Amino acid sequence: MSTTRAVWVFLILLTSLRLALIGTTDLSFDEAHYWMWSERLAPAYFSKGPGVAFAIWSSTTLFGATEFGVRFWSPLLGAGTSLLLYYFARRSFSATTGFWVVIAANVTPIFNIGSFVMTIDPLSVFFWTAAMFTFWLALERAPAFSWFWPATGLLIGLGFLCKYTNALELVSIVLILALVPRLRREFRKPGFYSLLGVFAICTLPPLIWNAQHAWATLGHLRSRGSLDEAPGFHPLELLSFLGIHFVVYSPLVFAAVAWAVLAGWRRSQQQFKRIFLLWFGVPVFAFYFILSINRAANPNWDGLAFLSLAILAASYWRERLESRPHLARWAAAAFVLGLLMSVLALNSDLLRSVGFALPGRDPADRMRSWRAAASAVEEVRGEIETQLGERLFVIADERDRASEFAFYFKDKRVEGPGHPPVYIVESQDIANQFSFWRRYDEFIEAPARTAPTDGDVYTEESGVNPFEGRTAMYIQASNKEDAPRNIRAAFQTVEHFRTIEVRRFGRLTRTFRVFICRNYRTLPL
Repeated sequence: MSTTRAVWVFLILLTSLRLALIGTTDLSFDEAHYWMWSERLAPAYFSKGPGVAFAIWSSTTLFGATEFGVRFWSPLLGAGTSLLLYYFARRSFSATTGFWVVIAANVTPIFNIGSFVMTIDPLSVFFWTAAMFTFWLALERAPAFSWFWPATGLLIGLGFLCKYTNALELVSIVLILALVPRLRREFRKPGFYSLLGVFAICTLPPLIWNAQHAWATLGHLRSRGSLDEAPGFHPLELLSFLGIHFVVYSPLVFAAVAWAVLAGWRRSQQQFKRIFLLWFGVPVFAFYFILSINRAANPNWDGLAFLSLAILAASYWRERLESRPHLARWAAAAFVLGLLMSVLALNSDLLRSVGFALPGRDPADRMRSWRAAASAVEEVRGEIETQLGERLFVIADERDRASEFAFYFKDKRVEGPGHPPVYIVESQDIANQFSFWRRYDEFIEAPARTAPTDGDVYTEESGVNPFEGRTAMYIQASNKEDAPRNIRAAFQTVEHFRTIEVRRFGRLTRTFRVFICRNYRTLPL
């Protein structure tokens, strides 16, 4: 069997397995929130572009609002990225190098999780890899113009619409053109500017949305990257950033990539294909490395850096293996360890089945017990409504819980067009995408009347609030003792009703405190 055929067979079998499994666990926080975005399509959202929302909308349109429907594209994007890595490595080095890149990627925990859950990352990684490939093809045809130039701009733009970090690919392109003397002429040719022009067109939807919404995303990104704080040097944050990579990429795989990049740095400056791969990875990693001096970045933020560096590392170690066969044992150990970590990351119940209890909180609980929790909350809601004889509206303390309940409630009972099934606590701050959807604290236009009547109340707000005087059920995490000030100030009475505990195989996985909030009267001005 040829190497290419082996790669295709491997990916078809692996993708089929992933498709069979994606519907077996509950959605994570982000997936549920992005599903809510897909139900309300827009040119952009509070923290991201519209890419993930449109992807989920397309799959749920075909397969329904189920876990499978939300995640359908993720295994396919993982397979597409793997094929792009293979063909790019085969073109620049050899089919054997491409084969080992595909194997290494698909035993890495972070790549496996990204090929299972549907967030912005599988889309971002796919478009980054595709743009890297088309840029290589454009340079192969240089100095002649080819359609690969604008195609690269389009792919970077589509990646940008999924994850704004993809714009850093432009930095890589400029660095490569500037550092390779024979390519500097491309700054005077139309290909490079067609790339920039197509990319610029793709930036219009989020720019227009932000112009209409007080540039909310800029504030979010500054806060997310700790750029709104005084800069400082925190060595433990930097060590945390580096250390977590040994977990999410598996220790031996990450060590192999880091060693290959550092050991081959000088050689990488002397050969064009190595320069190309190096500078498609270093800028992203350097950017988040610098940010982590102040506060550690999440390990998925710089994941784009490791796509080209993985090809560089595979080439480096393939050459070493030819002269040092004993290294094959280390390569096998790295792949086996990565695979075991990937399996356990997706299904830690395998550890419990052999009697091993995880110390502390299980990270996999992010995708567990939400269906059961939503069912328990709906049952309590029905009980309270029976006691009070009125219909409640539901508020959650965080967007994560609000999104999960919104997805898993069987009876979503939205209060009107554009309203979410579950609200978050009202606030004048723009906290997340809920701040831009219909809210329980907003005023709507009052019905026209010909003359005032006795008992009319006039406020500084125009219109009326349809929730005024109603009762709400407020749900918050159990680690918070009392309802927040904005809840206590907005309702006449707030009383704890019940604590809900959700268990899975006898283990406590979710705990919520439920409050009855009577007579909503809006926050005082």
